[in-house]
This record gives sequence, structure tokens and C-alpha cells, in this order.
Amino acid sequence: MSSLVKPEGPTFYFIGVTTGQSSSRRVFPLWMEALGREEVTLAGIDLEIHAEPARYRQVVSAIKKEPLALGALVTTHKIDLLAAAGDLFDDLGPYARATQEVSSIAKDGGKFIGRATDPVAGGLSMDAILGEDYFGRTGGEVLMLGAGGSAVALVLHLMQKTKATDRPGRIVVVNRSAPRLARLKEMVERTGVEGGREIQFAFIQNNVAARNDEIMAELPPGSVVVNATGMGKDTPGSPLTDSALFPRGGVAWELNYRGELDFMRQAERQMGSRGLAVADGWAYFVHGWSQVISHVLHVEIDEVMFERLSGLAAGVR
Repeated sequence: MSSLVKPEGPTFYFIGVTTGQSSSRRVFPLWMEALGREEVTLAGIDLEIHAEPARYRQVVSAIKKEPLALGALVTTHKIDLLAAAGDLFDDLGPYARATQEVSSIAKDGGKFIGRATDPVAGGLSMDAILGEDYFGRTGGEVLMLGAGGSAVALVLHLMQKTKATDRPGRIVVVNRSAPRLARLKEMVERTGVEGGREIQFAFIQNNVAARNDEIMAELPPGSVVVNATGMGKDTPGSPLTDSALFPRGGVAWELNYRGELDFMRQAERQMGSRGLAVADGWAYFVHGWSQVISHVLHVEIDEVMFERLSGLAAGVR
């Protein structure tokens, strides 16, 4: 579905690229049953990557005006949607203002609210993968392949870590286009690190996979490499070549959980030879949806309920 149709009952919208292929379509009814909201249905809205601003405004305006539209989860389009339709929101959450992206659209007390949930959802997922004091223990750095919404959120999460041992000394961000890099750099400079503690940053514009291989080869052992490009799901391929060598004793994190997942397959082939830990985006997916569902439906999702929702999702994965 590429546009919002007149709903027949309370409807939660999912704005993405290929929403019909998401596991959310199968698990959403189970989640609603667990939360006692069986009357709420899920409807997908598919938009091409970097759609025309008018398309984003059309979708956001329709959700705002339709009484039965409860709100929406936004993926892939988080930055472009807010840039095109920011004036349609009555208020933005602090993370949405900091990252200039919206992943959660909700109606709250008569107001139309946009929030960014990735700093929380992505942060919880990253913390679960790395554990405490990861960078203090390993001396590793972070290579962020991509500078879109998820990358911005994860960089912000790392910057806000209060313990020095939970922050990398250096973060390298690589992206194909200059505007996204400039936007992330501006966020870093505007936000700073609490208490004056600093992380060194390098922002590199590049769209050649072999060059990404070279950049990754310069990382110290224990470094974390994140595929935040969407390649392997929304677009084909990987940001790396098959000849790339991952950092010894490091972590490869594929933010996608479905699709060809070429980056993840490349990493998995080096788990033994490079002592590499590999993770996909499944936990990120569940955390992200639970955060937005909580906002849109105004329900509290505590640890017990989250574990229940996570189990239901795993059952249909």
C-alpha cells in the first residue's frame, strides 16, 4: 500500500519501503491481543526511498486528520519525513529535536506529536550486544557505515554514555552523500558530550566498497562495525566487498533482520578466523516497535510485558 486509505476501525500505520515483508505484519495482532487492544489493526504505507516531500506531507496530514488513525511507526524515512512535514506536528520530543528525525507519530491530549525512539531502542540493543565497559575492556573503536536515522541515534546514544569505559575513543562515519554526513556532524557539534568528555570523530564521504574495506582495515582489534546503510534489505548488496577483513575480536552488527543480509553473511564467514561476534537487528526491531506502540497506544510496556512481546515475535520470526 502506498497511501493511507479510509480505515474501518482504530488503525496503527507503518510507514516504510516494503512493509508487507516485515515480521510486524504477522506479530502485530498477537501483540495487540497481549496488550488487550485487539480492535487495533496495522496498515502499511510503502514509499520509495527519498520520496518527494509532497508525498510525506500527504501521508502525515492524512494521519493527523483521520480520527481512526492512532499514529504510526516510521522506518527508513525518519529524516526525510520530518524535513518535509515538520510543521504539521504540534510538538516534537527531545530526541526528535536532537536527531531531526521522527520514528513515532502519536496523538496525545489533542496534540500531534513526533518522537525519535531509536536512541532508546537502538541503545538498548547495542548495550545488550556489547555489555558494560566494552570499550574500556577492548580499546575498540566504532565504524558506522551509513549516516541515516539509525546511525544518528546510535552515535547520540554513545555520546551520552556517562562512563568513559562505555564510550569509544573514536567513531568513524562513512556515507555515500555529503548532506547526511554534514547533518550528523552538526548534531555531534551541537550536542557535545556531557561533562566535556570527548569522542574523536571522522566523517568520510565515500560510495566505493573497496575504500570502505580500507577504512575498516585501519581499525584496532575489538572495534565495532555497524551496517546502518539499509543495504541488504532496502537496497541490494553490502557496503563492503567480500575481501574485507573485519577487526580481530570485534563485533559486526547488521541493523537489518530480513533481506539478503550480505554484510552479515560476510561477517559470519569470519567468525572463526577473526574471533568475530555477529549480531543482526532483531532485538532492535522488537525494541523499536515496543517503544512506538507504547507512545501511540498510551500503554506502559514494562520488562515483563516486553519479554512477553519479544517471545511472541520470536514465535513467528
